Formats: sequence, structure tokens, C-alpha cells
Amino acid sequence: MKSILVVSMMTVFLAALPVLAHHPFSAEYDWKQPVTVTGTVSKLDWANPHAHIYVDAKDPGGKTKTWTFELGGINALTNAGWSKDSVKTGDIVTVEAWLSKSESNVANVKSIKLPSGRELSGASSIVDPNANPSDVKSEKDKV
Repeated sequence: MKSILVVSMMTVFLAALPVLAHHPFSAEYDWKQPVTVTGTVSKLDWANPHAHIYVDAKDPGGKTKTWTFELGGINALTNAGWSKDSVKTGDIVTVEAWLSKSESNVANVKSIKLPSGRELSGASSIVDPNANPSDVKSEKDKV
């Protein structure tokens, strides 16, 4: 009887892990902090729940920094015109994104301009920055 209870609890816990791993955009990224980065793709992780692209770019001091950019999920990216071969290691891209609230050189992709000039959506979970009313302060809140 005890083992059935343990197995049941483990099953419920493991089934909940994907939900715990997912996060809303506003919990991690700040739509009020846009950033544009041009650099060389060093890696693409084509995986769910979010794909990631890593871009090496020079900072204002001339040092190369690796940026980690979060994209949407594979289905959303495919619907936006992506394939796992859309971006290749060594491609020079320009990424428009929103900065992380807690980590430097980490952002959520709005769009990526490819070497061909084609621009693809990052399939971000943010639909419209103004759709986050909890992040927008009214004039009376600014006092």
C-alpha cells in the first residue's frame, strides 16, 4: 500500500515538471528594456519548451560576449517560418530582443534578421508589450 502511494506521488510530481519549467514572459524579461545585438551565431538549441540561440558580439569596450537569446517553442517557431536550419553556426545576425530582469547578456527574442536580409519573428510569448497592464504604471503611481 505504501509503495502505491509513493509511486502515485512520484507520477504526479513528474507530470507537473513541464508546468513548473515554463514561465510567463513578464516573470523573467522586461519589455521596457529593448536591446539590439549584431554578432555571430555560435550555437542553436532547437528544443522545447523554448529554443535558444547563442550569439557572440562585441561589447562597447571591444570584448566579445556571448548572448543567450530565448525563442518561442518549436511549434510557434515553425508557424513563424523557422526550421532548425534557418540559422547556422557562423551566420552574422541582428537580434532585436528584450533584456532579462536578472541576467546580463540574456534576452527574449522579438525578431532576428538573417544574413539574407530575411527577418523572422522570435515567436516570443509576449504578444504586445502594452498587454502587460501590471507592468504599466499610471500617472498617479509615478509619484
